[in-house]
Formats: sequence, C-alpha cells, structure tokens
Amino acid sequence: MISINYMTFPMLKQYIQTYFGIPNQSLEIVANLFEEENLLKDAFFAKAGQYCQKLSFIKTGYLRVYLETERKEVTQWISGSSYFAADLRSLIFNLPTRWNIQAITDCQLFTISSENYRKINQLVPEWDSLEKKFIAKCFITLEERVFSFLSMTAEERYLALHQQDAQLFNQVPLHYLASMLGMTPETLSRIRKKRTS
Repeated sequence: MISINYMTFPMLKQYIQTYFGIPNQSLEIVANLFEEENLLKDAFFAKAGQYCQKLSFIKTGYLRVYLETERKEVTQWISGSSYFAADLRSLIFNLPTRWNIQAITDCQLFTISSENYRKINQLVPEWDSLEKKFIAKCFITLEERVFSFLSMTAEERYLALHQQDAQLFNQVPLHYLASMLGMTPETLSRIRKKRTS
C-alpha cells in the first residue's frame, strides 16, 4: 500500500469524519486503508457497464459523472475537491456501473478498494449504522437536487451552483455545466451574461 503523505493525512481523516462520522479512535485505522491516486485529465475513474471497485475522496480536480444516450450526452454530476466519487450501486451491490465517471482535470484522490471497503465492517464495530447514515446523506443530496429541478428556475439553479462552487465555471466546460443544470448551453450563456453585466 502507498503511504499517505503526512501533510495530506489530516485532510483524508476530515473527509472520512465528514461523510461517515467515524469515532476518533477508528479514524486512523480506516484512513490507513486508503491510498493516494493520481488520475490524469480524460482518464476514466469508472465506465458504464463495467464494475466500480473503489471509492475515492477528491483532494484536487474535477470528475464528471455522465451517460451517453441515443439523443445526447447527459452530465449527471460534477464532483470537485472534498466530494467523494464512486458508483454506489456497483460498489455496494456489485452491479455493473450505470454511469461513466471521467476526469475533467488532473485529479488527486484518496482511494479505498472495494476489498478494503468491505474490511471496515470488521474493524469498526458500529460501521453498519454509520454506513446507513452515509447512504441516507447521499439520498438526501439526490432528493434536494430533484426538488431544485422541480421548484427552481434555470437562473436559480445557476445561482445555487455558482454559490456552492464558483470555481466550477473556470475549470469545467460550460456545456457540461449546462447539461448538469438541465438547460441548453445557450440558456446558460445568456444567464451568465446577465449576471456579469
């Protein structure tokens, strides 16, 4: 296993604590199951139809979750620093991945293999309840996103994303962001022009 740089180790523990709420006495045990991984721009983290055998926390860079349909390419999500990346359907239920996950920029990741992820249950007695809370957080995030699509205007969705991560608009091609926000690139350009003029 690759040793984790001392300066980045606290960041990894913070990610684990934020997403899973693991007690302090178990944090180091779990953190030691992760490896540092570099993913170059355009490289795939996971491909649709294959199996996702890992979960990663993003230290730097952006990953895009997308699918190519018969009519168009749909960006489901873009994850940046301090977010996690995985196909939970594949990681937890061992089913083929539904989405492509690809690096938009060079990425530095903290990665745990599916094999080591399964070991956590043996190492952390309360893992079952912690994992349920983690999956519930994922569900709530998805629920909030669906609600925003149903209740917000295109401009409100743009403003919410810009407030959440303004750097996205400097690092990520705008047509990916437009797809993620459920609008055409022309609509996104018009909204941006209006907000910056």
